[in-house]
Amino acid sequence: MKLVIVESPTKSKTIGHYLGEGYQVEASVGHVRDIAIKGEGGLGIDIEHDFKPTYVVNKDKKDVVSKLSKLAKKCDEVILATDPDREGEAIAWHLVEVLKLPVETTKRLEFHEITKSSILEAIESPRTLDMNIVHSQESRRIIDRIIGFKLSKLLQSKIKSKSAGRVQSVALKLVCDHEKEILAFVPEEYWTIKASIMNGKVEVPLTLTKLNGKRVDLKVEADALEVFSDLGKNVKVNNINETKRSRQSKEPYRTSTLEQDANSIFKMKTREIASIAQQLYEGVETGEGLVGLITYMRTDSTRISESFVNAAKDYIISTYGKEYYKGQKRVKDVKLQQDAHECIRPTSVERTPEVMRPYLNDKQFKLYKLIYNRTVGSLMSDEELLVTTVNFISNHTEFEAKGNVISFQGYNILKLDNEEKDKLPEFKLDEEYELLGLLKDQHYTLPPARYSEGKLVKLMEEYGIGRPSTYSSTIQNIIHRLYVKIEKGSLLPTEQGILTSNVLSKYFPDLMNIEYTAEMEVNLDKVQTGELSEIKLLKDFYDPFIEHFDIVKNEIYKEPLKTTGEKCPDCGADLVIRHGRYGEFISCSNYPTCKFVKKEKKQEPTPVGRDCPSCGKPLVYRKNKKGQTFIGCSNFPKCKYIEAEEDPILKNAPKKVCPDCGADMILRSSKRGYFYGCAHYPKCKHIEPYEVNKEDESK
Repeated sequence: MKLVIVESPTKSKTIGHYLGEGYQVEASVGHVRDIAIKGEGGLGIDIEHDFKPTYVVNKDKKDVVSKLSKLAKKCDEVILATDPDREGEAIAWHLVEVLKLPVETTKRLEFHEITKSSILEAIESPRTLDMNIVHSQESRRIIDRIIGFKLSKLLQSKIKSKSAGRVQSVALKLVCDHEKEILAFVPEEYWTIKASIMNGKVEVPLTLTKLNGKRVDLKVEADALEVFSDLGKNVKVNNINETKRSRQSKEPYRTSTLEQDANSIFKMKTREIASIAQQLYEGVETGEGLVGLITYMRTDSTRISESFVNAAKDYIISTYGKEYYKGQKRVKDVKLQQDAHECIRPTSVERTPEVMRPYLNDKQFKLYKLIYNRTVGSLMSDEELLVTTVNFISNHTEFEAKGNVISFQGYNILKLDNEEKDKLPEFKLDEEYELLGLLKDQHYTLPPARYSEGKLVKLMEEYGIGRPSTYSSTIQNIIHRLYVKIEKGSLLPTEQGILTSNVLSKYFPDLMNIEYTAEMEVNLDKVQTGELSEIKLLKDFYDPFIEHFDIVKNEIYKEPLKTTGEKCPDCGADLVIRHGRYGEFISCSNYPTCKFVKKEKKQEPTPVGRDCPSCGKPLVYRKNKKGQTFIGCSNFPKCKYIEAEEDPILKNAPKKVCPDCGADMILRSSKRGYFYGCAHYPKCKHIEPYEVNKEDESK
């Protein structure tokens, strides 16, 4: 019997289905160990001895490691089949270490899609661990541990911020700097002219283009009135132009573009997109059994394998005709691109969205259809358009009307682009039409829109901040830390987020510098390719960082306390707002000399409207120490009758599935608000924040 170890339970089922007898497939359920939290500063890293980390098995993985160790001793061979990326390679190495396997000979499978042919091909051609990739991941983990621990403790003590990080802090800076641009925006006035004509029964809108042969720029109302004063009652056709235009389909999806589109089109959050894509990759129960529907979803490549291109070619020609096939485009370069992977594509062109629909839930279907059509469309011919532009003139003022006619659908037979293409009615030179619906409208320029999650992903990729596997988790981090909140689908920095970004930018400008962060990614990639040693990278980072840190930690200011505008009744000093274990409270700024604390007036409890069944006194609403409301007797403490108040938010919570282990997620409440927690806690500790909206509260 051979033991194959993968990362997730779902993947173990799919791969076990393909391998059959003679193989036992088990899951590590992600990382089995991490750097310890001990030693100087709790880093778990011996700085003096080449940054040697001390690893410990994660508490929630001790049972997993124990089970795998027993199986490894019983089986003839152990084969590692973790994900084909840096984290996957590191997990494989950690398994080698804890299971005491020989690193030089232990087989490592690499595949980018979970299909029978791909798995069997990988079994036939295994490789061994690539220690350069392992060193690259370890370097990243050590640097992130040093920056995270050092800066987080400093920020917690100085400004009460929860954490800082090499990637998350720069992502936060992008959001905060953009917010500054929005706040600094000064609206500018401008005017537009609306007009239309009737051609038969068709109303054709006209766009103002020129006045006295010059482009029109209507800054103030006087400019609009000048246009009005020049206009006659009619316009005359003075030019008709027809041009052919073609439009190419877009390249297949990579991680960032999939997250951008799914966020924009379906309003999915990046974390949800990543989770659904993982489900499609690991395997879905279909008529064929468990099948992986897409290739590996963490990639920055748009390359398509030759075998899929050939299969897609046959499918496109047989389904639509040979004129619809064009072939693969030139693969575009992406900053820090690693082309070991393919794009995100369907594993089989025959598994069309319509064929797969019965086996997928609504969100899985939407994402799969998006991936399928984008991949197939990228290999199809251009859309051909006939663009008609008709120019009109009235005295010295010119207008135009545009219309498009599709002469050949090409890739857009898949309805990938929804741009309206309206055909213009027929016009002839020198024909005159009466001007209708003339209006002048005042407008003001709008500030830049706030970033969506998809837009932030796009910027992170463009600047080289993080990797495809970290885009979603980075955004979730800054949301979870309450540095950023989501408002109407946009990322809005909180006061604490802006304060954190400002302090880090002031005192650690290098770490908050986009170029520095991108350069670090380049160097980590060099470790992966063997061009740079792990020790040199760590030393070059650590020495200047710790020297600067030791200087700054004594200079960084503490957060100034906000005053309430009141004076202390005991000593006359200002009263300020402080933060304690139980929330905000007001006390004297002269503490500890003066220990005055303002006590809030106790509010009278609200009557429920019925009497206590035990003593007959009125029942009232009360709150416990966690802030939760319950019903109690007004005769307390003589009568201790209580009732739990049913929470409508908990009762009406939408169902969710844990992306880590597949169990149900349960909505819970805490003093900090509501959150989803895995039903398998404490074995699985996955949690997600839950933002209560007005609709939830009204249920």
